[in-house]
Amino acid sequence: MTLRTLDTLGPLGGKRVIVRCDLNVPLADGVITDDGRVRASLATLEQLIGQGARVVVVSHLGRPGGEVVEKYSLRPVAQRLSELLGKSVGFADDTVGPAAAEAVAALSDGQVTVLENLRFSAAETSKDAAERRAFAEQLAEHGDVFVSDGFGVVHREQASVYELAQLLPSAAGLLISTELEVLDKLTENPERPYTVALGGSKVSDKLGVIEHLLPRVDSLLIGGGMLFTFLAAQGHPVGGSLLEADQIDRVKGYLAEAEKRGVDLVLPVDVVVASAFSADADHEVVGVDGIESSSIGDGAIGLDIGPETATRFAEIVRSSTTVFWNGPMGVFEFDAFAHGTKTVAQALTEVAGLGVVGGGDSAAAVRALGFTDDQFGHISTGGGASLEFLEGKKLPGLEVLGW
Repeated sequence: MTLRTLDTLGPLGGKRVIVRCDLNVPLADGVITDDGRVRASLATLEQLIGQGARVVVVSHLGRPGGEVVEKYSLRPVAQRLSELLGKSVGFADDTVGPAAAEAVAALSDGQVTVLENLRFSAAETSKDAAERRAFAEQLAEHGDVFVSDGFGVVHREQASVYELAQLLPSAAGLLISTELEVLDKLTENPERPYTVALGGSKVSDKLGVIEHLLPRVDSLLIGGGMLFTFLAAQGHPVGGSLLEADQIDRVKGYLAEAEKRGVDLVLPVDVVVASAFSADADHEVVGVDGIESSSIGDGAIGLDIGPETATRFAEIVRSSTTVFWNGPMGVFEFDAFAHGTKTVAQALTEVAGLGVVGGGDSAAAVRALGFTDDQFGHISTGGGASLEFLEGKKLPGLEVLGW
């Protein structure tokens, strides 16, 4: 089957179009600290506005647990959307109540309103399909057609992602179409050399990706907290560093599989260890066989790849034609442990072919470290969704759109 796209919906002028965006942005005291997801939603919204559609934006923000939690209100997001679109954007302080009904009824052609956080209703994420469907039926009353454009949630069976798409004529927006086009290039005949760089805290979060991509890549770089499980699998003591002991045998299997396939699975040769998980902790660079013999002692915690490793990773990234990177190389939020992540990110901006930042913490890291979106080939808006796609999993929010 083929993904249904916007052009399958026909003329949309005068129609009420519900758009499921992913506007789950970080907030600090009610201020958006990274508006990347809001900006990523603009292309679809602008196209619908240009067609004269009456646009009803729905999204979640955070995990309010089915309760109304003021700090998770979408009001600041609606304000930012108004600034970016250069036009007034309405806001309703409920999703299926009187405020939403009134806001939708007041829309004229080309106007936009945002409804309050979907997850203020427990039915949005309920495990009970009947509860989700009942909520989706209420949402469907606001629209004539439905556009799914929240790539970050397409791996979830949620009312506004799955059931709503079944209730109204539905299609994918431009953001989802773009994400799939890029991810397809990472799985089907990628241009070589093809490198995948994985970081983040846990190996268990990346098991499926490693398994699925090992037969497809030329180089696999391992950083972040997950590197210590790999080092342990090679017999290195890792001190007080993050370790998933129950995954060591699985990791040994990956090391053997990489060798068998001729994949260059590259592990750090040095790491930055610290006395505590703290921005101002004592720290030093040691070789991977010297973590417990460092001046910090056997309680040393590895918090970043070392400078020699960062240089080596960067060289491999730069010399590749296709690169997918997911997961920081270290605790980038602390300046002392941000070097590895910044070095890999810089190298990714210099890739001659396609360099992809895999959403989630990786996207947050590059922006926090001063990079701009246009320096990269693509920044995904869906960390978990991107990973599940690259694992080869079926994603319900895409299947319901014909994918």
